[in-house]
Amino acid sequence: MKVQFDTIALKETLEMGKNQHVIKTDDGWGVRGEGNKRLTSEHKTQHNAIKAAIPIAKNQKSEVVIHGRDGKIRDKDSYGPDPCPPKDKKH
Repeated sequence: MKVQFDTIALKETLEMGKNQHVIKTDDGWGVRGEGNKRLTSEHKTQHNAIKAAIPIAKNQKSEVVIHGRDGKIRDKDSYGPDPCPPKDKKH
């Protein structure tokens, strides 16, 4: 069996930057690049943190990963190439 890869989609996927996580902090909400120890930015509201994370994710061609107060992932938005785009149309 011969497997064909979509080389363009694979190349774009490999070029994606760090996902940006919106997380609860002691003083409000923060944006942190995946794998980073320090916050990129701090905000009073989750909404403002999401607004700050979006342009970073667009620039990085990555995702915004939104965590709830409990730390669990509650949503994701992709701003880069997605070889398997979702079927839902929430936006």
